[in-house]
Amino acid sequence: MNFEQLVGQIRSIHDDLARQASNAVNLGLTLRNWLIGCHIQVYELRGEDRSEYGERLFDVLAGRLVTLKLPNCSRRQLYRYMDFYRTYPQIVGTLSPLFRRMVPTRLPKETVGTLSPQSKELTLSAEKLIETLSYSHFELLAAIDSPQKRAFYEIESVRGTWSVRELKRQIASLYYERSGLSRDKRKLAALVDAKVEHSTPALTIRDPYVFEFLGVHPQEVMNESRLERALLDRLEEFLLELGRGFCFEARQRRILIGGDHFFVDLVFYHRILKCHVIVELKSDGFTHEYLGQLNTYVSWYRKHEMSPGDNPPIGILLCTEKNHALVKYALAGISSKLFVSKYQLGLPDEAEMRAFIEARLEGEASKRATESSETDVEQRRQKKISASRGAAKPGEAGRGKRTGRS
Repeated sequence: MNFEQLVGQIRSIHDDLARQASNAVNLGLTLRNWLIGCHIQVYELRGEDRSEYGERLFDVLAGRLVTLKLPNCSRRQLYRYMDFYRTYPQIVGTLSPLFRRMVPTRLPKETVGTLSPQSKELTLSAEKLIETLSYSHFELLAAIDSPQKRAFYEIESVRGTWSVRELKRQIASLYYERSGLSRDKRKLAALVDAKVEHSTPALTIRDPYVFEFLGVHPQEVMNESRLERALLDRLEEFLLELGRGFCFEARQRRILIGGDHFFVDLVFYHRILKCHVIVELKSDGFTHEYLGQLNTYVSWYRKHEMSPGDNPPIGILLCTEKNHALVKYALAGISSKLFVSKYQLGLPDEAEMRAFIEARLEGEASKRATESSETDVEQRRQKKISASRGAAKPGEAGRGKRTGRS
C-alpha cells in the first residue's frame, strides 16, 4: 500500500460509514413517524374513549406530547404522520421483529388509491423506498393525491438519488406533467439529471426533522461559512454593546412558513422600541430577493410573535461583498415616515454598522492571508525535509557498501 492508496482507503471508510449512519438515522425517524401515524389511525377508529375528544383530539394530543418535550409533534405534524401511514401502509411488511412489537395488534385495512396496471408494474417495493428515501421525501410524496403521479416521483427520486429540495423543486416545476406532454421523454430526463441535487449524508443531518429527532441544535448543523460565523459572533456583541436597548433572543431561529423551514440569523428584542429586530447577514452582494426574504421573516414575526403593547418588528439586512458592506432596513409595511420618527433614533446608525462590518471583513482577510503565508512556509519546510531525506539515501547506501568491503 502506498500513501495515495492509504488516503483512498480512509476516504472510502469515511464515506461508507457516514452513508450507513445517515441511513440508520433516516430509517429510525421514518419508522418513528410511521408508527405514530399508525397508532393515531387505530385510535381514531377503535379508541375506547375516542368519543370524549371529538374534533379536539389532535389539539389535545399535540398539547400533551409538547409538554413531554417530544419533537415535531404539533397538531399539523400529527395529521401528516397519519397521512403518511395511510399512504404507505405497506411499510408494515418491512418491519423487523423489534419494530413489529410496536405495531397495534389489529391494523385497519387501508385503501390508498387505485393504480393503473401500467403504474403497478413500475411501483417500487416498500423495502426499496424505505432504504432510499428520508421521512422528508415521504412527507412530500404523501401530499400528492394521484397514485400514478406519486409513483412517478418515487421512481425518479430513487433513480436519481434526489435530495428533498430537488424533489420539492421538481414537483413545483410540474416535471410529471411536463414528462407526460413531452415527445422526447429521455431528453427531458437527461436535462433534469444534468442539474439535479443529489442526496448526501451532509444534507441529511441538516434536515430539520433529523436534527430535532437527534436533539441537535440548529446552529450546530447550519452551513455557515467561517466568515459568516465570525461576523455573526462579532455582530451579536456589537449590537448588545451599543447599549440602546438590544436584548439577545435567538440565533439561527427556525420558523415555519408555508410548510417550509427557514432560519433567521439573529433575533433581538428592543426594550425601548418594544419590537423585535431581525438581522440577516449575506456574504455576497445585495439582491432584492434577500430583502424580500427578510420582509417575509418580519411579516411572520408580526403575525406570530407580537405581544399586546409591542410595536411591529423590523429587519436589518447586512450584505458583504469583497471589503464593502451594504445596510438595508426591511420594514414590511411600516411607512418610511413612521420608521424615521419612531424607530430610527433607537437603532444603530447605518454608517456605524457599515464601518463595523467592513473593519471585520478587513480583519478576516488579513487573518486568512497570515494563515495562508504560514501554511506556505510550512509546506516549503516539509519539502526541504523530504528532499534532504531523499538526498541522504544514496550516501547511506554508499556507506553500507564501504562497510562491506572493509
